[in-house]
Order: sequence, then structure tokens, then C-alpha cells
Amino acid sequence: MELCELTAHELGKMLRNKEITVPQIVESVYKSIELKDNDIKAYISLQKEEALKEAAEMQKRFDAGEDLPPLAGIPITIKDNICTKGIKTTCASKMLQDFVPPYDATVIEKLKAQGAIIVGKSNLDEFAMGGSTENSAFMKTRNPHNLECVPGGSSGGSAASVAANETILALGSDTGGSIRQPASLCGVVGLKPTYGTVSRFGLVAFASSLDQIGPITKDVEDAAILFNAICGHDEHDATSVSMEHPDYTKALEKGISGLKIGLPKEFFGEGINSEVKEIVLKKVEELKAKGATVEEFSIPSIDYALSIYYILASAEASSNLSRYDGVKYGYRTESADGLNELYEKTRSEGFGPEVKRRIMLGTYVLSSGYYDAYYKKALKARTLIRQEFDKAFTKYDVIIGPTSPTTAFKIGEKSENPLEMYLSDVCTVPVNIAGIPAISVPIGTDSKNLPVGMQIIGKAFDEMTILKVAYNV
Repeated sequence: MELCELTAHELGKMLRNKEITVPQIVESVYKSIELKDNDIKAYISLQKEEALKEAAEMQKRFDAGEDLPPLAGIPITIKDNICTKGIKTTCASKMLQDFVPPYDATVIEKLKAQGAIIVGKSNLDEFAMGGSTENSAFMKTRNPHNLECVPGGSSGGSAASVAANETILALGSDTGGSIRQPASLCGVVGLKPTYGTVSRFGLVAFASSLDQIGPITKDVEDAAILFNAICGHDEHDATSVSMEHPDYTKALEKGISGLKIGLPKEFFGEGINSEVKEIVLKKVEELKAKGATVEEFSIPSIDYALSIYYILASAEASSNLSRYDGVKYGYRTESADGLNELYEKTRSEGFGPEVKRRIMLGTYVLSSGYYDAYYKKALKARTLIRQEFDKAFTKYDVIIGPTSPTTAFKIGEKSENPLEMYLSDVCTVPVNIAGIPAISVPIGTDSKNLPVGMQIIGKAFDEMTILKVAYNV
């Protein structure tokens, strides 16, 4: 077995037992990238020279007998909408194709303090807007399980790099399912933490009240280790929550006897592929056999979740993306007669079709005469979804359902029909609307040998429980 195929916790033990070296791990990862990434296209940019230099330095510290953090010497891939000092952060957009941030995002500072080694920046749907990684301005990423299929999105590059063993760990961002859905389609683990537990400082904003950075990993233990490293209060982020965080790896020590699981009818109804449903329900039966109790119930407002999400997310995107005007930084049109034309041409040339679609939709719902009819109503409905989840969690420890209504679909299959593409998020968007945590874990494959993911949802700030259930799946 190649080193790139192992998990972070396995490699960590081997490093501490002096069975392997950090340069050997990093070289194994880059060898895998060289062999596979021409086909998969998970990466926008690579940092091979810098990574090998850091690996050599880290090995000296291991050789000196230093007591190093769990992620020391472990390669990690960063979604290309998270700022990295001195390394291009493009958001897979022509608008930011040459942008080099002068600072690190808080999560990057934390990873560097842990000694993790950045392999490269992964591809995504432009500005994280999409569910297939087909909306990148640079390339389409492919699913390692079937190169004719999408890897999911928007964190498709991160999920594909982990699934293809082109990295050990990855960071993604999740606005409406962008960590969990690609994790499901690529057969890896994806954790969307509670809103406010991981700093968003340095994450290029799509929808600020929904965005959350989180881990994409090969197994649940790695997800807990990486979450330990990146969580915590940050004074640079006004939405960051100040709280004591437990050691999330401790969640993996306990069984699930006596745990109460709720199955929302809405997650198993119309639009959910029959094979996906069958595989998820079979796994739920296994959890019952381990001592959990399972009950079906209803969250009626979930039927409105997609509508709420696309109104709120597009409105916030319209506001956040107004800063890209060709004046301060980013792409600027080469010819413009006056300021208005500069704005118009810069945005027309710099943004792709999906980003333009969402900006226009968001501007519309925020405009005079439509604000009350759409945006204000969506905010009220968002409160209703939160209340229904709160009520459910008075009865259940976790809520379980499919992560994605289908397994990976063919490249180009849904790109001409935005509404059909948006339906891929039907199981994941309610979690972002409510601001609660959820994890997607691989639980098998369908008849086409494509991965199926199960989503485990918990109450706010209760990542311990969802990690415990995920570990016992």
C-alpha cells in the first residue's frame, strides 16, 4: 500500500514510530497527483517545491524528538476560496485569476501552527456556486470512481483529491451542502460544523450567513482530528462563537446504545433515488441492531428549504460580489469608456454564467417592491425551519437521511437545467439554513458502483454526537 492511501492518524503513528519520514509521505502524494490528476483535474495550483522544503524541516523536528501536534507533517489540500498568503486564491473565477492574498485565513494559520503541509489549492464551482464543479472558469473536475461523472460541488476538487489519494486531508466550504454532497458522491467523509464554530475570516464570501469551512477526510477519525485543529473563537470573525471545545476524538470511544434517531419523511420521499433510499435504510437497521432506537417523523417546512436557500444565498451573493468592480483588485476590463462601462464590462467578462444568474436573482429579490415579497418572507420561513429542527432535537439525538438524492451523475447531464441541478441540494440546504452541524459518511455503492453517502444531522454545537454515530456506522 502506498503512503498516500493511508489516513492522517495512521501516518501520524508511523511518523512517531520512525517507520516513515515526512518527505516520503509528501512525495507519495505528489506521485499520485502526477499519475492521476491529468484525468481528475482536482487541483488549480500545486506547491510542490515549498511542500517538500517544509517536509524536510518538519522531519528535522521529528528526528530531534519534539512532541508535535497530530497534524504535523500531514499533507492537506485547500479549497481555492480560502485565502493563503503568497499563494493564488482564485475562487475558480476569471475575476480573481491572478489574486494573491497578503494574509492567511484563520484556518490556514491554525493548520500551519499544527505543522500541516499544504499540497495545493483545489478546484471548485466558481465562487462556490454550484453542485458539480462544472462551473469553474478553468476546468471540470471528474469523479475518481467514474471519470464520466461529476464529483459533486462546490468542493468537488477537495473531495476528489481525497478520494483519489491525491492528498491525505482537505478543507472545503459548505454553503448549502458543498462539503457533504461532494463527499457523498466521491465516497469520503465530509463534516459541516455548526455555524460559528470555525472562523470564516479569510474565506471568500458567497453567502455570509450560510458559509462554513469544514473537513473532507478518508475516515471519521481524521475528520475529528482536523476539526479539533480548525475550530475555536476568532476575534477577526464577528460571527465566531466563543465557547469551550472538547477533544472531538473522544467522541469515537463510545458506542450508540440508547441513542434516539429521527428519520424525516421528507428525506425519503419523492425525488430520492430508490437505491439510495434502500442503502440508507439498510444502514439505519444496522444502527438499530447496535442499540439505537429509530422513529419516523416529519419536518414539514423542509419542503420550502430550497426556495428559502436560493433566495437568501443569492441575495447575500449579490451583496458580497458587488465588491468586484474592476477598481480595487481582481480582473479589470481592458477597455471602458467611463465608470459605469468599467463596472459593466468587468463583471460581464469576469463572472461566469452561474455567478451572473445568482447575482441577478439576488439583486431582484432585494429590489424595491420585491424585498417584502421574497427576501423578508424567506427570513421568516428560515426561522420556522430552525424552530422545527429545535423541536425535533428535544426528542431525537440525531436526524438521519441521504446526503444526496442520487449518486454521481454524468458530466453535462444537468448543466443545461439549473433547476434540476439545484435539486441536488434538497437534503443538505436545511442544515445550513438552521446553522446546525451535519456529517456525510460513505455507506456503500449503488448498482453502477458509485458511492452512496448518509447524512447525520445534530443539534447546534453537538458535533460530538454526530461524530460518535458516524464512527459507529
